[in-house]
Amino acid sequence: MPMASSARAYLVETIAIGSELLVGGRSDSNSLFIADALAAIGFEVRFKTIVGDDQSDIAGVLTTACRRAGIVIMTGGLGPTVDDCTREAVASVTGCRLACRKEALESMRARLAQWGRIPNRGQLRQALIPSKATVIHNPVGSAPGFALSWRNARVFALPGVPSEMQAMMQRSVIPLLADQLDRLKQIHPHPITRLTFHTWGLPESDVDTKLQGLIQKRTPVVLGLLASPAGVLVSLTTRAHRSINEAVLRSLAEGVRARLREWVYAEGHDTLEEVVGRMLREQGLTVAVAESCTGGLIGYRLTQVPGSSAYVDRGVLCYSNQAKTDMLDVPARLIEQYGAVSREVAAAMAKGMRDRAGASVALSVTGIAGPGGATETKPVGLVYIGLDGGGDDVMTKECRFHGDRSVIRQRAAQAALDMLRRWLIARGEA
Repeated sequence: MPMASSARAYLVETIAIGSELLVGGRSDSNSLFIADALAAIGFEVRFKTIVGDDQSDIAGVLTTACRRAGIVIMTGGLGPTVDDCTREAVASVTGCRLACRKEALESMRARLAQWGRIPNRGQLRQALIPSKATVIHNPVGSAPGFALSWRNARVFALPGVPSEMQAMMQRSVIPLLADQLDRLKQIHPHPITRLTFHTWGLPESDVDTKLQGLIQKRTPVVLGLLASPAGVLVSLTTRAHRSINEAVLRSLAEGVRARLREWVYAEGHDTLEEVVGRMLREQGLTVAVAESCTGGLIGYRLTQVPGSSAYVDRGVLCYSNQAKTDMLDVPARLIEQYGAVSREVAAAMAKGMRDRAGASVALSVTGIAGPGGATETKPVGLVYIGLDGGGDDVMTKECRFHGDRSVIRQRAAQAALDMLRRWLIARGEA
């Protein structure tokens, strides 16, 4: 594949394809993975586009992308259904007709055979690849990808399933870009370096205030903030000389930690559940969880971590008042007096969970995720978290979250895990 000679050759645009990405059904995580993977070897993602499953729209954004970036990576629209039209869009833009490629067909048939299936008519469409394109093998799924050159841009089309896209990026796309790396290093001797810090408990504006003045003028480092239901992500990004990278970034990282202190719960790719899991393992403790409004989300996150059976004991989903009484021995009079969404009930749920499980510590969550169920004194987003570590070691916390039902549940789970993290820190320091 020929390479563009200008600096544009090293600029990247990602195109995420799928109407579900535009109507709130699913978020685009593929572009984030691609940006991180390419930044690690020096390529810079400058543009990101999301487009629905419309052939003419896909063709339009692809044409625009090829004018301003030397590398275009498309994800999605390569499946077997009628709304998967990425192949047709690329063919119409580049003038490369679609043809059934033997290597794509054989690979797809072999993959489906492993699953005990025979390709149907729709799946056979997946073997249609634009002429002059290089077929990219899919080591995880059935839909192959492809790569081609058009108007001095290198175009890669990959499936939208994250696990498939990630495997194809690492095994095929990055190696295919290897011929550009030597020239890229002449322009930018060092890859993009990015440090990330995950925070919880401070709004984005407060994080911004605490970090004001951290980076001095002309320092070749960019500070970034990104708010989400998981908190605020702080990033430090630079492409300066390696010696400057190490010295400046080390100093700035210490500055972030010093200014944000206990609100930083993780760095890099660590998640809160991984951090909590390590601390539980190190202290030889077990945890049990009683969930109401989060519907099992905390337990799900804790058990997503490999090896979590060493510290996760059990969990219960006690959604109704009766379930709280039957499963956790929460007194019915307590619920009648204070309501299911209250400090008192959160504490009783945590105690009941710990007593029943015999775990080292128990977490509980009860709240109003909405959109219904609110009263004048208890609005949507009101959540109480309980923690019982045995004896007098009992604490509760009131939280008031905003957002839709899903966001409130995510924030409630994050707040509960952070409460456990802080308890573990205090216990470890005692």
